[in-house]
Amino acid sequence: MNEPNPAEPSVPGTPPTQDERTWAMIAHLAAFVGLVLPLAGNIIGPLVVWLTRRDTSAFVATEAKEALNFNISVALAAVVCWLLTLVTVGILLGAVLFVIWLVMTIIAAIKASEGIAYRYPVSLRLVK
Repeated sequence: MNEPNPAEPSVPGTPPTQDERTWAMIAHLAAFVGLVLPLAGNIIGPLVVWLTRRDTSAFVATEAKEALNFNISVALAAVVCWLLTLVTVGILLGAVLFVIWLVMTIIAAIKASEGIAYRYPVSLRLVK
């Protein structure tokens, strides 16, 4: 079987190649940079994947945008939680937000590695 050249753009509607599935998974997992660089790191990782791979694969571009939108939403929610620490409820909400972020990111990475497009259930669609 003739494997597509990863340097050429993928054809929309065709199943993603192993390379595309790997890059889509990396787009989701790149958000874990946020564990090292809080707030900005979880946005930088998916942004870098999207900017570097968006012209070579529609699947990777879609998954990277999805990860980017979700992590922007989480960063905004984290700022709200930080502000709510003044009334102590922000600490609990921040912990819940972290667990949701962690679980949803892992689920998205697993789905992407299987070649299944994943859409986060709660996310602002800021990057189109």
